[in-house]
Amino acid sequence: MISVWLRVIRVRFLLASIIAVSVGLAITWWNTSSITIFDAILTICGVLALHASVDLLNDYWDFKRGIDTTTHRTKMSGGSGVLPEGLLKPAQVYAAGITFLIIGTAIGIYFVATDGIVIGIILAFAVISIYFYSTKIVDWGLAEVFVAIKGSMIVIGTYFVQTSQITESTVLAGIVIGVLSSLVLFITSFPDHDADKAKGRKTLVINLGKQKACTILWIFPAITYGITIIAVIFEIFPVFCLIILSTVPLIIRSGLKLKQNYDKLTNLIPVMSSTLYFSRITGVLLVVGFLVNIV
Repeated sequence: MISVWLRVIRVRFLLASIIAVSVGLAITWWNTSSITIFDAILTICGVLALHASVDLLNDYWDFKRGIDTTTHRTKMSGGSGVLPEGLLKPAQVYAAGITFLIIGTAIGIYFVATDGIVIGIILAFAVISIYFYSTKIVDWGLAEVFVAIKGSMIVIGTYFVQTSQITESTVLAGIVIGVLSSLVLFITSFPDHDADKAKGRKTLVINLGKQKACTILWIFPAITYGITIIAVIFEIFPVFCLIILSTVPLIIRSGLKLKQNYDKLTNLIPVMSSTLYFSRITGVLLVVGFLVNIV
C-alpha cells in the first residue's frame, strides 16, 4: 500500500521542489554563511506537502474528468494510473490531497507569524493555485506559467524565511528554477495532447499544436542560460554558476529528438526522460555553483 501512495504522489517529481528549496538555501549560505536548520527543514516539509497536494488533487480531478482513463500512460505522463487501475478510491486520493494541503498551509502560517506578510502572499498564491490547478488553471492554459511562478516563489520564500530579504539573486535564480520545472510539464504534455484537448484543457502544446510547440522548447533553455550568463556578468551570481552550461548538449539532443518524434508515443518516452534529467541536473548544478564559490 505504501508503494501505491508513493506512486500517486509521484515521488520522482518531488525532486523539483527539493532542488528549488536547495537553491534558496545555497544562496542564503553564499550571502550570509549561515542557515537556520530548523527553518530549513520546516520549509522543505511544507513545500513537499504542498507539492504532494497538487499531484494528488491533479490525479483525482483528471480521473473524475475522464482524462486519465483515455490517455496512454507512460512513466513520465498520463497521471499515476492508480485510480484507473482501482488501487485506491477517488475519495481517498482527494482526502489525502486536502490533508497535505492543510499540512503545507499550517507550516506556511507558522512562517507568516514569524516572518510576516511576504510569506503570507506567497502562501495565499500557493494554496489558491494548488486547489484550482486541475479545474481552472489548466483549462485557462496557464499551467506552465503557474509551475514557473511556483518554482520562483519557492526559491524566494526559502531565502526570505532565512534572511527576511528578497535579493536580485533569489529572484533571478527563482526564475531559472521555475522555467526548468515548467519545461518538464511542457514536455510531458505532448503524449497527453489528445486526451487533454478532448476534455477542454489548454496546455501550451494544445494551444500551439505539437509541431510548433517543438520550436518553443528552445525558449526554456534560452531563458535558463541567458539569465545565468547575464547574472554572472553583473556579479549577481558567482561565476561558478556557469557550470550549468555543461548541460547544453543534453537539451540539444532532447530538442532534436523531440522534433523527430513529437507524434510517436514510444519514441517520446526517452525524450521526456532526457528532458527531465536536463532540468534536474541543471538545477543541481546551479546549487553547486553557489556553494563552490564559498568553499
